[in-house]
Amino acid sequence: MRVLFAASDWEEWSAALRTACPEMELLQAAAPDSVDAILYAPSGPGCDFAAYPSARLVQSLWAGVERIAPDPSLTQPLARMVDPGLEQGMTEYCTGWVLRAHLGMDHYAQDGKWRGREVPPLAKNRRVTVLGAGALGGAVAGALVGLGFDVATWSLSGRGVDGATAFAGDQLEQALARAEILVLLLPDTAETRDILNGETLALLPQGCTIINPGRGTLIDDDALLASLDRGHISHAVLDVFRTEPLPPDHPYWAHPQVTVTPHIASDTRPETASLVVAENLRRVMRGESALYLVDRGKGY
Repeated sequence: MRVLFAASDWEEWSAALRTACPEMELLQAAAPDSVDAILYAPSGPGCDFAAYPSARLVQSLWAGVERIAPDPSLTQPLARMVDPGLEQGMTEYCTGWVLRAHLGMDHYAQDGKWRGREVPPLAKNRRVTVLGAGALGGAVAGALVGLGFDVATWSLSGRGVDGATAFAGDQLEQALARAEILVLLLPDTAETRDILNGETLALLPQGCTIINPGRGTLIDDDALLASLDRGHISHAVLDVFRTEPLPPDHPYWAHPQVTVTPHIASDTRPETASLVVAENLRRVMRGESALYLVDRGKGY
């Protein structure tokens, strides 16, 4: 099979892909009508999908497809990346920050004051809500359940996770109202943009901590800053932003109740993601449907 690589980091990806799928011919350039599949990421040189009508699949190397799915030249089936390494990294990031907020690790200033009465509750008495119950949201929610937290998820479909309460599309208010800690792992779609705004932020309990490693577009930045300034939201851990890198003069950098991490919550890892790519390539060459196909109407 002939596979066009239209992404960045050629050397790292090509080695892992050829190990995972030695039967393919991996190319950086190819003539029209000669390509069986395209591996794509928006960070690369770009691709006119219409130039490759013989391609049976466009496989995204990123988890998010909001910068791919709307492309009018894309008529081939599009598969998003569901990478075990990405899930593990995201789970580690989110559970780490949830535990930090839960335990109040930042309350114990090394200033000579003994704060022996500031004992956190047990995890079973801490309510955490995860917005998103897909591959990443489900993995994070499951890990938090395993740690003993009182977990709920919310998604448009109401998809559930064992051991967690599941809320569906019209139950966002209930999902937010219980969230002492809120984790955002939703895709960027018309329905999710600014899902945290002035109105919905007010539904969160006083003192809520927000952790957003999902998409920068999920939060109305001005509304969040105002809520932080009022003290309604106690802290926000933000890994993704509408503009990246986050401009040096952005108010988030200087705000004492905001922690900025530079889009490092997790990443697609070629050594694990290449196994997913190999499986999908083999499936389409056998005439089967690829895994993790994108619904272009929903955007994910």
